[in-house]
Parts: sequence; C-alpha cells; structure tokens
Amino acid sequence: MSAPPVSSVPTDGVERIVLGRGRHRLGAWRAAPVTGSPRAVLVAVHGRAMSPGYFAGPVAPHTSLLALASSLGHTVLAVERPGYGLSRSSLPLGLPLADQALLLRRAMADYADQHPVGAGFFLVGHSDGGKTALYLAGEQWGETPAERLLGLDLNGCGWHYSPAAAHFPDTLNGGAGQLNWGPLRLYPGSTFHASRALLRDVPAAEEAETAHWPARFPAVAARVRCPVRLTFGEHEGWWRLDRDEMAAMAACFTRTRPPVVERVPEAGHNLSLGLAAPLYHLRALAFLEECLATVPTSVR
Repeated sequence: MSAPPVSSVPTDGVERIVLGRGRHRLGAWRAAPVTGSPRAVLVAVHGRAMSPGYFAGPVAPHTSLLALASSLGHTVLAVERPGYGLSRSSLPLGLPLADQALLLRRAMADYADQHPVGAGFFLVGHSDGGKTALYLAGEQWGETPAERLLGLDLNGCGWHYSPAAAHFPDTLNGGAGQLNWGPLRLYPGSTFHASRALLRDVPAAEEAETAHWPARFPAVAARVRCPVRLTFGEHEGWWRLDRDEMAAMAACFTRTRPPVVERVPEAGHNLSLGLAAPLYHLRALAFLEECLATVPTSVR
C-alpha cells in the first residue's frame, strides 16, 4: 500500500504566521483555541534538521501536539528556529544556540505585543531545539503575562552524549538512524516517508556547537528559574541516561526546584512522531497545568 500524501504546510486549523520584526523574522505554525483567549501560549521548538510540522501529527492526527494543546484552550506556536525556513535567506549559516534564544525571545515579546497570551508562555523543546529552549529559559523573564515563562519541558535533550553518539562528526553525517528513531515498531506506518517532508539542512553555526554541549550544559541549566521537566523515551539513544547521570543532570538546575525526570515507555528519540506521542503530550500538558496552578487566578 502506498503512503498517504503528506503536506509540509499547515492544515486543519493551523495557520502559518511570521514572528518578529526587522530583517531576521521567523516563521511559525500557530494553532489557537476555537473560542476565547488562550489560557497560555505553548512555544514548541523543533530539533536538529527538523521543522514545525514535527509537532503537527504528520501521519496520525491524534499525535498532534498542536491539535491537543489548542483543544485544551492553549495557543501553540511551533516555531522555525533561526537559520531554518523563513530566516534561512537572512541567516544562511544560522546562529549559535544562545543567539537563537535571543532572537526567539524578541519574537515572543513582539507576539505578546499583538496577541493575548493568557497566563504566559510555556516552552517545549525537542533535541537540539531543547538546547535552544534551555538557553531561552535562562533569559530575563518578568511577572506580567507577556513576560512570564511558566515552565519548560525538554524532551530528547540531555547532558552527556552516549558512547554510540559521541563520535563527532561521523555520527552526524550518517549512520544515526538507530539513535534518531529506535525500534521501528514505535512509530505509525508511513512515518519515515512522511518525515522526509519535515527535514531541513542543518545550519553550520548550529552544527559547529554540537560537540561543545556537554561542557556548556551546567552553566546554561543553572540560569533557569522556571519549573523544568526532563523527558526521554525508553529507547533514547543519543544521551547517557543511567541513574547517576540523570541525578547529576537534575542537580545542575540550581535556581529552581528539582526537575521532574520522566521516561516514556515504548518511545524513541522522536517522541512527537511516535505511537507514544499522545502519552508524552498529555504528560507535558499536565505539567503545564501544574505550572498554571501557581499563577494568580486573576491572570489565569
């Protein structure tokens, strides 16, 4: 049976928008609640060589984070990171992770100037997008909804690379299929055909930073003040995830409460494309609910 046609453009209540002003504007896919103002704005940050459609359930609609979160009253912005998509022409080499975060922060502030954001922003970052999200969470945030960061869910983003992933640049240039996916049974049929429409070239500035991440993680994590959740699939291959490693990783977050660290059963690195996506997304949104519970009722 042939694979169903896959579109790389938003459909079914998801629209393409532009974030920010000036030369380096960013593309995004937005899904908004059908009625009323959003309870919060969830900003989903895609991983290495990916695009916003990663979060849109490209094969199985029930795996879409955009659809689920918007049905629960949140606006979702699945952003194109700097150097991807719309900004590729003005940033052909991309930007280092910290500079990506600065540009995203400005784009979010611009969005808040023009649109309701409910109680504030909540970040979901996957893989290398999780690295950018971690830098972003360490930026200056305030107490008003437009300046408030409610929480951060990192998935598929750890501290030290596993032995199988540590041989840069060889692993990145080829042979990383098992690390990216894990067992094929973890994904809906036609996922691998569909994922081709999601793939993008990796900007050079981003690629150059990959091997330096383990040295930078502790300082980046120590700047974060919002609640944090660290999520990994049971079959995650990129990162060291033994008990001591996960405890040490959580201990790096010295300015916030100890992070929740969870493993999703029957899931690989690409959590939002797998059969376990609804389970992961529901857990991430439950964490958002916990974060919202700490916000004064007058702004919820």
